Amino acid sequence: MPRRRPSALRGEIPVRRQPWRRYASIDRLSASCTADIRRLELSRRWYESTADAFSQWRLLAYGPMRRFAEPFPAQACGLPGCGCCPGYFRDHLEAVIHALPGKSARELRALVRALDRVILDRARILRADHPDQPWWRRQL
Repeated sequence: MPRRRPSALRGEIPVRRQPWRRYASIDRLSASCTADIRRLELSRRWYESTADAFSQWRLLAYGPMRRFAEPFPAQACGLPGCGCCPGYFRDHLEAVIHALPGKSARELRALVRALDRVILDRARILRADHPDQPWWRRQL
Protein backbone atom coordinates (compact mmCIF):
# COMPACT_ATOMS: atom_id res chain seq x y z
CA MET A 1 0.00 0.00 0.00
CA PRO A 2 1.51 3.37 -0.98
CA ARG A 3 2.18 5.86 1.67
CA ARG A 4 -0.13 8.93 1.93
CA ARG A 5 1.36 12.28 1.21
CA PRO A 6 1.73 14.67 4.19
CA SER A 7 -0.38 17.25 2.40
CA ALA A 8 -3.19 14.73 2.08
CA LEU A 9 -2.99 14.04 5.80
CA ARG A 10 -2.91 17.71 6.72
CA GLY A 11 -5.82 18.51 4.44
CA GLU A 12 -8.23 17.07 6.97
CA ILE A 13 -6.87 19.07 9.94
CA PRO A 14 -7.96 22.71 10.12
CA VAL A 15 -5.07 25.12 10.03
CA ARG A 16 -4.85 27.58 12.93
CA ARG A 17 -3.40 30.81 11.72
CA GLN A 18 -2.72 33.87 13.76
CA PRO A 19 -4.89 36.73 12.62
CA TRP A 20 -2.87 39.40 10.88
CA ARG A 21 -2.89 42.47 13.05
CA ARG A 22 -3.11 45.71 11.16
CA TYR A 23 -1.35 48.71 12.61
CA ALA A 24 -3.73 51.51 13.56
CA SER A 25 -3.06 54.39 11.22
CA ILE A 26 -4.15 57.99 10.97
CA ASP A 27 -6.22 58.91 7.94
CA ARG A 28 -4.61 61.07 5.24
CA LEU A 29 -1.02 60.36 6.30
CA SER A 30 1.45 58.95 3.83
CA ALA A 31 2.89 55.50 4.27
CA SER A 32 6.33 56.90 5.02
CA CYS A 33 4.93 59.11 7.78
CA THR A 34 3.02 56.18 9.25
CA ALA A 35 6.20 54.10 9.17
CA ASP A 36 8.13 56.89 10.92
CA ILE A 37 5.45 57.09 13.61
CA ARG A 38 5.52 53.35 14.07
CA ARG A 39 9.32 53.31 14.39
CA LEU A 40 9.14 56.12 16.94
CA GLU A 41 6.47 54.33 18.95
CA LEU A 42 8.41 51.08 18.95
CA SER A 43 11.60 52.79 20.10
CA ARG A 44 9.85 54.68 22.92
CA ARG A 45 7.35 51.92 23.79
CA TRP A 46 4.31 54.06 22.97
CA TYR A 47 2.54 51.23 21.17
CA GLU A 48 -0.23 52.71 18.98
CA SER A 49 -0.68 55.66 21.31
CA THR A 50 -0.33 58.30 18.58
CA ALA A 51 -3.31 57.04 16.60
CA ASP A 52 -5.30 56.85 19.84
CA ALA A 53 -4.32 60.41 20.84
CA PHE A 54 -5.20 61.68 17.36
CA SER A 55 -8.61 59.98 17.43
CA GLN A 56 -9.36 61.42 20.89
CA TRP A 57 -8.33 64.90 19.72
CA ARG A 58 -10.53 64.48 16.63
CA LEU A 59 -13.40 63.34 18.86
CA LEU A 60 -12.99 66.53 20.87
CA ALA A 61 -13.00 68.59 17.69
CA TYR A 62 -16.00 66.96 16.02
CA GLY A 63 -17.79 65.50 19.03
CA PRO A 64 -20.79 66.95 20.83
CA MET A 65 -20.64 70.55 22.02
CA ARG A 66 -21.30 69.55 25.63
CA ARG A 67 -17.63 68.73 25.92
CA PHE A 68 -16.99 72.46 25.76
CA ALA A 69 -19.96 73.43 27.93
CA GLU A 70 -19.18 71.06 30.78
CA PRO A 71 -16.07 72.10 32.66
CA PHE A 72 -13.40 69.49 33.04
CA PRO A 73 -12.44 68.51 36.58
CA ALA A 74 -10.10 70.93 38.29
CA GLN A 75 -7.85 68.13 39.51
CA ALA A 76 -6.56 65.71 36.94
CA CYS A 77 -6.46 62.11 38.09
CA GLY A 78 -2.88 61.68 36.94
CA LEU A 79 -3.58 58.74 34.65
CA PRO A 80 -2.46 59.57 31.13
CA GLY A 81 -5.14 59.07 28.55
CA CYS A 82 -8.09 58.64 30.90
CA GLY A 83 -9.89 61.58 29.30
CA CYS A 84 -10.27 63.88 32.31
CA CYS A 85 -7.70 66.26 30.85
CA PRO A 86 -7.99 66.47 27.06
CA GLY A 87 -4.74 68.42 26.85
CA TYR A 88 -2.85 65.19 27.47
CA PHE A 89 -3.69 63.98 23.98
CA ARG A 90 -2.51 67.25 22.42
CA ASP A 91 0.68 67.12 24.50
CA HIS A 92 1.36 63.62 23.20
CA LEU A 93 0.79 64.71 19.61
CA GLU A 94 3.12 67.67 20.15
CA ALA A 95 5.84 65.36 21.52
CA VAL A 96 5.46 63.08 18.50
CA ILE A 97 5.61 66.02 16.09
CA HIS A 98 8.88 67.19 17.63
CA ALA A 99 10.40 63.70 17.56
CA LEU A 100 9.54 62.89 13.93
CA PRO A 101 11.76 63.69 10.94
CA GLY A 102 10.97 66.92 9.07
CA LYS A 103 8.63 65.77 6.30
CA SER A 104 6.64 63.43 8.53
CA ALA A 105 6.39 66.09 11.22
CA ARG A 106 4.98 68.58 8.69
CA GLU A 107 2.33 66.09 7.57
CA LEU A 108 1.17 65.32 11.09
CA ARG A 109 1.37 68.97 12.14
CA ALA A 110 -0.93 69.97 9.27
CA LEU A 111 -3.59 67.50 10.41
CA VAL A 112 -3.29 68.47 14.06
CA ARG A 113 -3.47 72.19 13.28
CA ALA A 114 -6.64 71.65 11.28
CA LEU A 115 -8.19 70.02 14.35
CA ASP A 116 -6.87 72.85 16.52
CA ARG A 117 -8.65 75.39 14.33
CA VAL A 118 -11.92 73.47 14.63
CA ILE A 119 -11.60 73.27 18.41
CA LEU A 120 -10.75 76.96 18.74
CA ASP A 121 -13.65 77.94 16.49
CA ARG A 122 -16.08 75.86 18.53
CA ALA A 123 -14.83 76.95 21.96
CA ARG A 124 -16.40 80.22 22.98
CA ILE A 125 -14.12 81.19 25.83
CA LEU A 126 -10.51 80.25 26.42
CA ARG A 127 -9.05 81.21 29.75
CA ALA A 128 -5.77 83.08 29.67
CA ASP A 129 -4.65 82.29 33.22
CA HIS A 130 -1.18 81.20 32.24
CA PRO A 131 0.06 82.90 29.07
CA ASP A 132 3.30 80.89 29.14
CA GLN A 133 1.43 77.57 28.74
CA PRO A 134 0.02 76.28 25.45
CA TRP A 135 -3.68 76.95 25.00
CA TRP A 136 -4.76 73.31 25.28
CA ARG A 137 -3.51 72.83 28.84
CA ARG A 138 -6.45 73.32 31.21
CA GLN A 139 -7.95 75.95 28.97
CA LEU A 140 -10.74 74.07 27.23
